[in-house]
Amino acid sequence: MPKTAVVTAGTGGIGLETALGLAAAGFAVTVVGRDPGRGAEAVQRISATGPAVLARFLPADLASLDQVRTLAERIAADHAASDDQLTVLVNNVGAMFANRQQVDGVEASFVVNHLSPYLLTELLLPTLAAGGPSRIVNVTSAAVGVAKRSFHAVEPPGGYYGFHWYGRAKLANLAYTLDLARRLDGTGVGVFAADPGGAATDMTNGTLADPRIVSPPLRVLWPLVRRRFIRSTSGPASVAARPSITAATDKALTGRTGLLIGPRARPTTPLRAATDPRLVEAVRRLSETHAPAARTADR
Repeated sequence: MPKTAVVTAGTGGIGLETALGLAAAGFAVTVVGRDPGRGAEAVQRISATGPAVLARFLPADLASLDQVRTLAERIAADHAASDDQLTVLVNNVGAMFANRQQVDGVEASFVVNHLSPYLLTELLLPTLAAGGPSRIVNVTSAAVGVAKRSFHAVEPPGGYYGFHWYGRAKLANLAYTLDLARRLDGTGVGVFAADPGGAATDMTNGTLADPRIVSPPLRVLWPLVRRRFIRSTSGPASVAARPSITAATDKALTGRTGLLIGPRARPTTPLRAATDPRLVEAVRRLSETHAPAARTADR
């Protein structure tokens, strides 16, 4: 019976390299993205590697929670109507904004980096459980270390700086990932976070030099941050994809869950704040309020 993988934002960068790695591992890969042209190019590139099953593209703007719901319905219906099993979901989508934006009344960075993968995952849990043993991989970031840890509301107090708000949304998603692993422990669905490190991608190239992205205090320290934490783990997208591919495919992880796979594609310790029960509960409340989905597993 064919095993399949879905990779969001899989038409370029880390997502495409992840899709290529999964295809090489024998998965039938579905890449999700906004641009049909880039989707066609991605499918062509994956297919050129000679996978056992040809790749496909599904269009969706993952900044729209309505489109996330439609995407989940499509994926679930496709698997219900075939013998294919959905065994891997890689939530690779990510975005950083120089200026504060909203999507349906919610701050855009929080939507794209947390609510969107949260909702897609929750809606696909029955399909993933039916295809078990299966794995969920949520791509995180070292930016969680500079995140504001206030989750009483969707938007934290203070001025807007894209890097910090991106990190906050990724921290919410990391807390959700580790909490989900606890919820699903013993169900046959493994849950992992993957940190790609300081990859050179379309999202990061040039943007971190923008004064609207990084707060003045961090801007002073930025050369040190880049030297110690980013350059030491930076590389092309093909290298940055290794943690996601490892989390999705490594047989040594069979039966394990709730791990963070670091930039060197090995398990590493997650930020302690991501396991703080108060933070986890606050993130859960925000998620359920702003991206409601039917519960598919007991807490």
